[in-house]
Amino acid sequence: MTRSAGHGPVGGHGFGFTVPVLQLGDVLLVTLQGELHDGMAEQLQQDITARISHSRVTGVVIDISGVEIVDSFLGRVLAEIAAGAKLLAARTVLAGMRPAVAITLVELGLTLPGMRTALDVERAMEMLGVTTRRGEGSP
Repeated sequence: MTRSAGHGPVGGHGFGFTVPVLQLGDVLLVTLQGELHDGMAEQLQQDITARISHSRVTGVVIDISGVEIVDSFLGRVLAEIAAGAKLLAARTVLAGMRPAVAITLVELGLTLPGMRTALDVERAMEMLGVTTRRGEGSP
């Protein structure tokens, strides 16, 4: 199911999986899981830029904790999303990167310019100025 800006998940174009894009205040939370195919990547980029330009979104958090493997295609897509967001005055934070994914990105020479990283979504939101409540006993 393809979606218009602001309503539901990005369509899988027949791939049987969707990319949820949630707006939390002035931050978009994008959760990637599994593989991101070409058509889905294009739709996701268009959706995020449309959401930024039609709302007061000032930040984008891309959670890749559900992604096992990052190849050069996904690395390029992430960099392009961050570049588009930056042109629309929104900051992008990549959250939940696994150690193996970080190693792969370094090996591929992908530095993801314009994108900051955080260990998890909570820290990413804090980097964008969104305060979150941590549980008792958390630092």
